[in-house]
Amino acid sequence: MVKTKICGITTLADAVKAQEYGADMLGFIFVKGTPRCVDDLEAIAKESSEKLKKKVNRVGLFRNEKLEETSRIVSACDMDYVQLHGEESPEYCYQLKELVRRESGILLQVIKTLKVKDKIVTAEKFGLEEYRDSIDYFLFDTFDPIMPGGTGVSFKWEVLIEEKDRICHPFFIAGGLTPDNVAAAVLKVSPYGVDVSSGVEVFPGKKNKILMKEFIANAKKQRLT
Repeated sequence: MVKTKICGITTLADAVKAQEYGADMLGFIFVKGTPRCVDDLEAIAKESSEKLKKKVNRVGLFRNEKLEETSRIVSACDMDYVQLHGEESPEYCYQLKELVRRESGILLQVIKTLKVKDKIVTAEKFGLEEYRDSIDYFLFDTFDPIMPGGTGVSFKWEVLIEEKDRICHPFFIAGGLTPDNVAAAVLKVSPYGVDVSSGVEVFPGKKNKILMKEFIANAKKQRLT
């Protein structure tokens, strides 16, 4: 069954509700200056670990952060995954996993975000294959020349079907997903997981409980083939 990730969690109440509705993963965005990175986010992330008692996996999202700072937050908040949303190299991904393992004993799993327009957009130096040995999952999000994420706009899912032979890891789909279209995305592309933030919000950072519940239920109606 497809994994569901509710991203942009900014309150413990939203984290608890998402877990109650059956979310598999919760995303906490540690990118300063973005609307879903609140001042006390690290405290909320730590508290969620204790409150949820590991019933749901937690993901820390970073973009072009210093290696040591990413490792510090991951270890302090007892994160299970990181999602790297910038130009992080395969070497950075590998070093992060090793650093976290040495410092806290966490066997961190890495999700690397890549953008999609008419094809999968990768950095000039690093194609999909270069990440084969340093990450665990890809996440494909909508390309935007200005906004690094949270556009609320879908990309053409057919691109992933056309390029599936190049995708060397299980992957998540993000970008413009809502309770209304998530079942179609799962049925059409058969991703490992689906990721939503703005599609289940009242406003950036505040989740709508009904939309979260519907999104998770609709995603899980479809089974992977």
